[in-house]
Amino acid sequence: EALIRWQHPDGVVRYPDSFIHMAEQSGLIIPVGNWVINEACQQIREWNQTGSNPIGVHVNVSAEQFRGGGLAAYLSSALRDTGINPGLLSLELTESCLMTNAEESIGLMSEIKELGVSLSIDDFGTGYSSLSYLKRFPIDQIKIDRSFVSNIHNNDDGDKLIVMTLITLANGLSLDVVAEGVELMEQFSMLASFRCNKCQGFLFSKSMRGEDIPEFVSQWAGPPG
Repeated sequence: EALIRWQHPDGVVRYPDSFIHMAEQSGLIIPVGNWVINEACQQIREWNQTGSNPIGVHVNVSAEQFRGGGLAAYLSSALRDTGINPGLLSLELTESCLMTNAEESIGLMSEIKELGVSLSIDDFGTGYSSLSYLKRFPIDQIKIDRSFVSNIHNNDDGDKLIVMTLITLANGLSLDVVAEGVELMEQFSMLASFRCNKCQGFLFSKSMRGEDIPEFVSQWAGPPG
């Protein structure tokens, strides 16, 4: 997953929670979002040119960029310019973004899917959703929000039931499912027993620079423990 950072002139690296809100309010979120997409495509191309195994990248897309930024056209241009396999790029959208105007969202997502790019619903379970629309959305994956994952190893029956239900739902709809915020081996083992397809979190690695990822992937031997 591509994570944006801002190298501030004062030398301190700023994290998204300190500037994304400002970008959204000022209208800069669309050019910033487009820059991230382009950087992700460029990074995928660089990995391909070095002969590493194909590595996919997920990019978070804001509601403003999804609805008002000519996203499909920009994606088409970035894919053409870099020549990458579009299947290696996935866009992450939130439930609230998609449900603001569900019918419009279906059309916009269909345009993106026609390019060969994958679509994922991020932070699933935290927004307002409709199961009747979920089966109509042309998505490939749902990501279970970390707020449900963080306590499943502490005998929190409520969170365990929610996670199990979301995984069963995704599997039943033939969707890929990712659990976010996995930090402990106990969480990983429990999610595996629930038939969760994939996990994401600090148990596997902290964030790292793009040039370091191919070596990490080639040497990765599984979660510690």
